[in-house]
Amino acid sequence: MKPWSTEAWEAALPVYEKILEHPFVGALADGTLSAERFRFYIRQDALYLDGYARRLAHVAARLTKKEHTEAFLHFALDGIEVERALHAQFLGGDLPSSAEISPACLLYTSLLDAQALAPVEVEAAAVLPCFVVYQRVGETIHARLRSGAEEAIRKNPYRPWIETYADPAFVAAAERAARICDDLAAAAGEETRCSMTDIFVRCTRMEWLFWDSAWNLEKWKI
Repeated sequence: MKPWSTEAWEAALPVYEKILEHPFVGALADGTLSAERFRFYIRQDALYLDGYARRLAHVAARLTKKEHTEAFLHFALDGIEVERALHAQFLGGDLPSSAEISPACLLYTSLLDAQALAPVEVEAAAVLPCFVVYQRVGETIHARLRSGAEEAIRKNPYRPWIETYADPAFVAAAERAARICDDLAAAAGEETRCSMTDIFVRCTRMEWLFWDSAWNLEKWKI
């Protein structure tokens, strides 16, 4: 039997391919993304991250193996701190208020919050796309930059963002999170395993929606 994370990624692959095709990701890669769109994105990401850190800590509290608990606590503390430093770099300390949350960001964070009452395997699977999708997008964009002109790499204003998610430390964290989910899936029944895949795909769709929201500078209509 394939590891669960392999099956889940195969199920989500059509969505991931749409993410790579999205104009936000393309413009981020070539450095032409407008400052307005990137600022919208990074402010919403800061809001998302606050809830995401709590979800990681909640998963850690529910896991039964010490090494799994320690890993998720590490994700919630050290890994999130790296992203917060990135937000500080681009926002210069001007952090958003909760009143700024976009419809897409609220939908995504609410979906993650709703998994608190699901089996822990499903809650762990729900937080995994934020690791795996960002890792793969970061690595893909970084590879594109490396294959291009050195001057274009230096001039890309979003290079720090790209390098954060292509960094070997982030790659290692994403792989560790996937292995833990594999362990949980291996010990779970088929119904739980299917639920893990369903939520993984749904949250991968949320990643697409998050970038689409930033591209369109999404606002509340009323």
